[in-house]
Formats: sequence, structure tokens, C-alpha cells
Amino acid sequence: MHFLPEKIDDYVVNHSQQEPKILQELSKETWQKVLNPRMLSGAFQGRVLSMISKLIKPTSILEIGTYTGYSALCLAEGMSSEGQIITIDKNEELETLQNKYFEKSGYRNKIKQKVGNAIEIIPNIDEKFDLVFIDADKRNYVNYFHLIIDKMNSGGIILSDNVLWSGKIVEELNPKDVDTKVLLAYNKLLNSDERIETVLLPIRDGLTISRVK
Repeated sequence: MHFLPEKIDDYVVNHSQQEPKILQELSKETWQKVLNPRMLSGAFQGRVLSMISKLIKPTSILEIGTYTGYSALCLAEGMSSEGQIITIDKNEELETLQNKYFEKSGYRNKIKQKVGNAIEIIPNIDEKFDLVFIDADKRNYVNYFHLIIDKMNSGGIILSDNVLWSGKIVEELNPKDVDTKVLLAYNKLLNSDERIETVLLPIRDGLTISRVK
């Protein structure tokens, strides 16, 4: 979902940093071989993720929702020299494609993959994070927040993707639409929880930046 007029959106993309070649290749292969390729962060948002990571220079990153590894590689670009990413996804069938590009990227030794239910995995991670990217099943966004908030370092950043949900968050709610209902609660939570300060950016399908106080 693009909320800007097409000409403005094209101008923004054309006057922003272009994605590295390896990410172009990963994007192409994802569209060729994987179901629901629209789940990719995409070139423009990927550059946003990369820029935020470079500004933070995180040592520890948690990603909830690996998919084919595109966003993990974007976030890896800004890691400190001793940095590490833990990335979680429930789909083990995507591991081969993830590993192919993690190896090619040079970040292989800095990326730790975990396969399974993030709700069960996160409580067993004994680590504090500088940066967390939430981009998994929407109906668990509130649960993810409560699981990671006490694992954040002071000044740490929580990035939440798809928070505008194709504009559904401002339309009449279908009682059966659990994802939109949860996202409405999640957006309200991020804007009211006194432990964080939040800005919601209308980038693509919505990207929220929350800073832990």
C-alpha cells in the first residue's frame, strides 16, 4: 500500500539510496520462488532499516519474522563490529534460501537463526537488545511487545512494520478481522506506554519507531 501519490512516491524512491546488488538478487529470487513475495521489506524500506541501524550502530539485534532474510541483511549493515542478530521465523522451509544469502553477504557468523514459535522462543533468550524489528504475524504484535520490552537496553529502538495495514486501521472494523483489531490495540499501546516514545511513519505500509526511555 502506497499512501503517497504515485509520482511523489516514485520521486522519493528515485532520490533515495538504491539497494545493494546482493539484495536485488535476493528480492528477485524471492519473487521467483517463494509464496507471498509482497512480504519482503522491499528496496526503499530496506534502505530505511539500514539507515536506522547505521545511526544506532547496535551490538544486539532481535528480528521477529525472518522471511527470506532481506530485512536481516539490511539491519546487519549498521551493526557494530562485534554485533549479532538473532532472527526468528516459524517457516523452516525458508532456511536454505536465507542461508544462501547470509553466506554471500559476509554476515553469516553474525546472524543466528531460530526456527519456531517466537512466543515460545523469546522468553528463553537471555540477552538485552539495542534494536528489535517486529515483522511477523500481526495478531501477536501486542504479545511480542510485552515479551521484548524488558529485554531492551535504555535508548534501544523497537521498529514495528505494517502498522497501517493497507489503511484498514482507519476503516470500519470487521468484527472477524483479528489482525486489524490487534494492530489498533498495538498502535494505541505504543502511543500510551510510558516506557517508550513513539513516532509512526507513513512509509509504505507503516513503520513505527519506538525509543525505550
